[in-house]
Amino acid sequence: MLPYTDFKNTIYEYYAEHKRVFPWRDTNNPYLVMVSEYMLQQTQTHRVVPKFNAFIHEFPTIESLAQASFEMVLRNWQGLGYNRRAKYLHQAALGIYLNYKGTVPANEDELMLLPGIGKYTAAAICAFAFNKPTIFIETNIRTVFIHFYFNDKDTIHDRDIYELVVQTLDRESPRQWYYALMDYGSYLKGSVGNLNNKSAHYVKQSKFQGSFRQIRSAVIKQLLVFNTQVPTLQLIESLPYEPVLIEKAIQQLIDEQFINNLNDTISIKE
Repeated sequence: MLPYTDFKNTIYEYYAEHKRVFPWRDTNNPYLVMVSEYMLQQTQTHRVVPKFNAFIHEFPTIESLAQASFEMVLRNWQGLGYNRRAKYLHQAALGIYLNYKGTVPANEDELMLLPGIGKYTAAAICAFAFNKPTIFIETNIRTVFIHFYFNDKDTIHDRDIYELVVQTLDRESPRQWYYALMDYGSYLKGSVGNLNNKSAHYVKQSKFQGSFRQIRSAVIKQLLVFNTQVPTLQLIESLPYEPVLIEKAIQQLIDEQFINNLNDTISIKE
């Protein structure tokens, strides 16, 4: 087994020469870090950068996001997909504004009380915004530890990787250490391929094209294009999908409180 000192030196030496530059790394503003973590869920970094910059230009503070309409938040989220994240982020901003005087909690347990924040996201926010030595695993970090410590094994469980993350963590500078791990993981994906398929937790992401998720997204996009209340039939006829699937998507979005249906007229929820 590679000694931990050698492992850490290898990671930091690579990082010193090849670290990636992202706008959310140039700040320790907890709000901006939180926005980036919502956006980075299931989305590649190169797609997030322009959307992040535009989003924080429109909503530079917790207060501005909390006081914005849900429709405006959705408009500024378009292009990132997974609209639930926009909804959760908007709700989280409102909760922080009302319950924490606009200050993002620096505690994992409190963060996990907010919509759309699980254990990973709470730990990541604490590390990147507050430089706290939290423990978490994501795809690039998993790749690094599989490469160095489990490369001859398959169906590797995160609990085994977790112990190594604990033992190798730079507790004086967890923020930079996790950035370094993620950058090395990104390098490995480009040079040796996707090692995450060796993980017991590996699930191939489903395709968006042709999926029911695409229809849901199309309903939201079309309502934003109309920019007003739309008769249900008109909305259905404006979309190139089977009417029964559009109707199902509309009902789901109503149930999840994305949209309203009043007298058979559809609109984005206030």
